Amino acid sequence: MSRNSFRTSTGRSVTAVTADEMRDVDRVAVEDVGLQLLQMMENAGRTLAWHVRDVRESDVTVVAGNGGNGGGGLTCARHLANRDIPTKVVLDRPPEELNGAAAHQCHILDEMDVPVTSGVESLGDADERTTIVDALIGYGLGGEVRPPADEYIDRMNDLSGSTVSLDVPSGIDATTGDSLGEAVAPDRTVTLALPKTGLDAPTGRLYLADISIPRTVYDRLGIEYEPPFGDDDWIRLKR
Repeated sequence: MSRNSFRTSTGRSVTAVTADEMRDVDRVAVEDVGLQLLQMMENAGRTLAWHVRDVRESDVTVVAGNGGNGGGGLTCARHLANRDIPTKVVLDRPPEELNGAAAHQCHILDEMDVPVTSGVESLGDADERTTIVDALIGYGLGGEVRPPADEYIDRMNDLSGSTVSLDVPSGIDATTGDSLGEAVAPDRTVTLALPKTGLDAPTGRLYLADISIPRTVYDRLGIEYEPPFGDDDWIRLKR
């Protein structure tokens, strides 16, 4: 697979990274450069919320897991609720089992009285106009999708409204594009910082969001990088 298999609307190639390389990017950004996870998460969630507003017809349900991907989805839910968009969150575990940044974002939603539930049955009241935000797994998937995540993915795919995935559709190997069991089939994916090599495979439109990682991070890791965003916070990519 070409490392520059993605292009902007103007034809500029954009380097793609594997899941391991993206872990290194996150590590250097936080541990060496000093960028905070919550800063990157805020940028991700705000941009994701814009794309959800762009496709939504009615209410929004955010399906979120733990970790950075789930935290980004929860941040998105806050931005949507701030605009009086009917929004609820369905977690893959009880809220008290979240930790780190995801727990932090969930606490804010609790203070805002945004509905937060858990259990796949909570997706039962979504109708054909409900927009689904897939923030369940992200690029960290390292093997076959296990219960209960597979049940959430199966239910999301059964719903007829638009689905927007954050970073990588849940169930897709970020490096190879292989489906690791059940996988979300989104209408669009908002990937973060750089496209992942496996995003050649999923269907739907692909967008790249700027989450404020400075060029020095990529330089330190030897990743070829030319800032693709210009004056924009996100751009569409062509496969």
